Amino acid sequence: MEDHFPPVDVQTPSGNVSRPAAELFVVRRASPGDLAAIASLEKIAFTDPWSPAEFTRLVGFANIIFFVAFDVAREMIAGYAIVSAVLDEAEILNLAVSPSRRGMGVGGLLLDAGMSAAAAAGATSAFLEVRESNAAARGLYASRGFSEISRRRRYYVKPVEDALVLRGAVQ
Repeated sequence: MEDHFPPVDVQTPSGNVSRPAAELFVVRRASPGDLAAIASLEKIAFTDPWSPAEFTRLVGFANIIFFVAFDVAREMIAGYAIVSAVLDEAEILNLAVSPSRRGMGVGGLLLDAGMSAAAAAGATSAFLEVRESNAAARGLYASRGFSEISRRRRYYVKPVEDALVLRGAVQ
């Protein structure tokens, strides 16, 4: 599987486009050596984080696509994505970006890499849940063609909030 994916333009805080995200970040498969950094990022990114054991369990599963975005300049994990691909369906299980790297195209790189790998595994559609209040994530998914198909009431617990279920085509 390729480690590098097509460039995504990076928006600077002023709204100007700077270097492509692919020049700043390398998307590659997660390895056991990444798990401590992933677990730390998970605690920062989510109010109800997955345990380190949950990440460890996923590395190496045949139907799990587990990528990290590595910040080349800072030599750190900037984000990660976990996608399950079974038959013709994929599910985005988790996608997180370090707060210091948000708005730089990392989420898009990870989502695109996950969807490319899911397509290679035979998936034609993908599903995910997202907090209703997470406007940034909803915008990312909408930019890749995902749309709302249902709502899961009180899905999230910390704080209690509905999840929107989104579906998109895998290409």
